[in-house]
Amino acid sequence: MANDSKTWRCGKYELSFDRPRIMGVLNVTPDSFSDGGEHFDPDAAIEYGLAMLDAGADIIDVGGESTRPGFTPVNPDEEARRVLPVVRALAKEGAIVSIDTRHVAVAKAAVRCGASIVNDVTGFTDPKMVEFVKTSTCGVIVMHAGEVAAPTRTHATVQLDTSAAAFVAEKAREAAAEAAREAEKPARRRRGKLLGEPKPEAKLPGGVVQPSLPFGEPEPTSEPASEQETPAAEQVAAAETVAPAPEATEAASESNDRLAAMMRRSARREEAYVPTSQLRRFTLPDSAPIMRRVMGFLSDQARTLIHAGVSRDRICIDPGPGFGKSANEDIVIQRETAKMASLGYPLMCAVSRKRFVGAVSGVTEAAARDAATFGVCLGAIQAGANIVRVHDAAGFAQFLNGYWAVAKPQPRRAFVAVGSNLGHRCDNIRAARDMIAEIPLTCVSNSSKIYESEPAYETRQDAFANAVIEIKTELAPLVLLDELMKIEAELGRDRSKKAKANGPRTIDLDLLWMDGETHGGKKLRLPHPLIGERDFVLVPLEDLMHDPARFFRYNGVEVKEPEDRVGHIVGELGRM
Repeated sequence: MANDSKTWRCGKYELSFDRPRIMGVLNVTPDSFSDGGEHFDPDAAIEYGLAMLDAGADIIDVGGESTRPGFTPVNPDEEARRVLPVVRALAKEGAIVSIDTRHVAVAKAAVRCGASIVNDVTGFTDPKMVEFVKTSTCGVIVMHAGEVAAPTRTHATVQLDTSAAAFVAEKAREAAAEAAREAEKPARRRRGKLLGEPKPEAKLPGGVVQPSLPFGEPEPTSEPASEQETPAAEQVAAAETVAPAPEATEAASESNDRLAAMMRRSARREEAYVPTSQLRRFTLPDSAPIMRRVMGFLSDQARTLIHAGVSRDRICIDPGPGFGKSANEDIVIQRETAKMASLGYPLMCAVSRKRFVGAVSGVTEAAARDAATFGVCLGAIQAGANIVRVHDAAGFAQFLNGYWAVAKPQPRRAFVAVGSNLGHRCDNIRAARDMIAEIPLTCVSNSSKIYESEPAYETRQDAFANAVIEIKTELAPLVLLDELMKIEAELGRDRSKKAKANGPRTIDLDLLWMDGETHGGKKLRLPHPLIGERDFVLVPLEDLMHDPARFFRYNGVEVKEPEDRVGHIVGELGRM
């Protein structure tokens, strides 16, 4: 199940999986298979990414190249131009950003701009991508892209001839063929190796073997040279232009050709499929050979990364539904989710709106497959998937919150800061505490004393009364925040545009921290981004925990020294 002990380190963030995590898909492309062009403008993409965060997404996966069946490769310069402004803006708002790319230069630039995860659809088969991620602290997603069925053997029709003459002639042909093979052997040897033997696999430093791409042999292409992959480029993060980077040219070009060829073959297989009258004994192909190829590749690539120097807790795996696989094969792979989860790495379920989801639900239009996507994702979560990658992040957050509330009892610790400087300040704080205790799936477990503090930020106003309330809740952070906002409104808090942001208020409720939760966006930031500079929060917290400054520093929050804080405590006003 998703509430296991796995953690995923992604740069400065650490994701736990006491609940499934939602990755929202943000395609900054004109041609993605289900939402192409909707978020191609950078401003529209940024706005949509923030909206997904505010709706419940934990991660935003930004991609600038469509890899749908039959896609046309995108120049890395163009890909970087599309994604970097979006990555930078979302990271600035505290988002955990994943860059969906197979180009080393784009990955480097995106990480410099704030991306915390590299999602490589070619599964880190490019040694230069491995070299890059081993020198960074970002999380990595190893995806399998390639055919999983063993090649079918075709046999020519044989016309039997039982005559003695035919028998003698067949024996003569076999003898002649054997003699020709024996005569050819010396000529084929050169420097102790047979000509035609496969080239050795690429090696990384330390002798680690880098497997070849799992896409099968590329088919001949007659595309004009202008449509082939151009040299990769390394983006300068401070500017929006990309300079050429010869280091990535050869490997990126080869992977582009192979991935595009594989996806073209996949598209043609779907289009050319015609039902036949030939009967099959089973509804699905045998899972053993399929899972050997998928799990073998994922395990090998994860080990390659570990041997290269990438820590195990940075690695996530993804079986790559739709990438070179038929609907039957995708269903087989999804049914074996528990086996993939047993490998011990965080497991991604990235089935959103894929062709096989349409096949099992009868929904032809990709954008209309969200409900079916949720069903497949739920099955994966129950079998051990930790992260779901979806287009409709808001819809899936609602779906997951409803399911999780009844299926997984999971009270978590959280802290809420309470302040007031209008009316009967202490009475307002006590009323807020009592109303918090009435929130569904929530209880108040402890409260600090009530303190008086100097006003912060907007100093020309009356002194504040402040306290911190410790709660246990089973609600998702954004759902809890909505409940706190309702309490503010009921107690007379004015949040209209005419009210000063840090001016007088009857009540102010801030969600400071929740166990296991990291969140970014306009609506909610966790941990609260200003907690480390507020004396009127840190002092009350000392009533509830030992050394809150140390606690929050351990959780990645910068905590200022007492003399450098704002809103200093000046006295006590009594107990809650």
